[in-house]
Amino acid sequence: MKARIKLDLMELMMVPGLSGHEDLIRAEIRKKLKAEDIKCESDRLGNLISTFKGDAGPSVMVFAHMDQLGFVVRKINDDGIINVVRMGGVPERALLSQAVLLYSKQKPYLEGIIYNKSHHITEPDEKYLVPKASEISIDTGLKSKLEVEKHGIRIGSPVVYKPQSFEMKNDCIAGTSVDDRAGCAVLLELARHLKKRKGGPTVHVVFSVQEEFNLRGAMSAAHQIKPDIAIQLDLMLATDTPETNKYGDMNLGEGPGMSLFSFHGRGTLNGVIPHPSLVDLMELSAEQKKIKLQRSAQVGVLTDLSYIQQLGNGVASIDIGFPMRNSHSSLEMCNVNDLVSLEILLETALSNITNEFSLIRS
Repeated sequence: MKARIKLDLMELMMVPGLSGHEDLIRAEIRKKLKAEDIKCESDRLGNLISTFKGDAGPSVMVFAHMDQLGFVVRKINDDGIINVVRMGGVPERALLSQAVLLYSKQKPYLEGIIYNKSHHITEPDEKYLVPKASEISIDTGLKSKLEVEKHGIRIGSPVVYKPQSFEMKNDCIAGTSVDDRAGCAVLLELARHLKKRKGGPTVHVVFSVQEEFNLRGAMSAAHQIKPDIAIQLDLMLATDTPETNKYGDMNLGEGPGMSLFSFHGRGTLNGVIPHPSLVDLMELSAEQKKIKLQRSAQVGVLTDLSYIQQLGNGVASIDIGFPMRNSHSSLEMCNVNDLVSLEILLETALSNITNEFSLIRS
């Protein structure tokens, strides 16, 4: 299992998939499901859904988003320099000199660098300033608008961090789009398990789109599926580095995490307080498998689960996931052992959902 999750993650990280432009990553996930003889369908928005029929308990939707954040081309200047607009929560202070990939239906894709003013001509009062995202530009080495357009790049073309995936010590993986290709890798392994299981609840495995763009995809899928329970797989903010340790107790390599409270609080007044029956379920399942289940309570975090829980008569919801460092940067980091434990936790939790499992709040 560990080798499969690791391979899936590292391969998925190398496939570009900006929000709203997920065709390549969806095709890669579909290929992996097909190799396991697992049926899947995509909806009009682009979500990829596999349903595993069950014979007991409430229905469950387990999901992770396949898309990643990045940029969209806003203007191609006559000299070939490209202006972009930010897509998703891209951090300005992590942008300058980053390698990027501009892609279209035309190959080869175009590589570029986010322009950074040369140090030798930077004025003293500029050295500690972070440019606004709206001020950044991309240099591809091409010298005219026509040359850029010959590579299939137009206004509206997607741009992502140049895909990277590499191993580090102690079973750590670093690179682009760990958020949320790690969740997708866990879902793939869960799908392999569900194909072989006997009995249990109906489970809808969803690889969702456009999470990084206003949290759109999973909500559309939930409207179709109408689950009783929704379980989101996504990053848990690791707080085991000097600048983060005051924000919690979530450590890389020490097991999966469960969110007990999340609230965005930055323009989007939304968040998730998990259903108490699901908190009990995860704690019981972790105890059964002797998995250390870490706990999270964060402000500034928002996932599409916050909207799904409000559908219909209400959907019992919970966020679980994997500790991750350097969120939304070009080099995010997770630990493969946390992903393995997360998958085992999911398997066990689903097996504990029987006809007697109650979501009624007394």
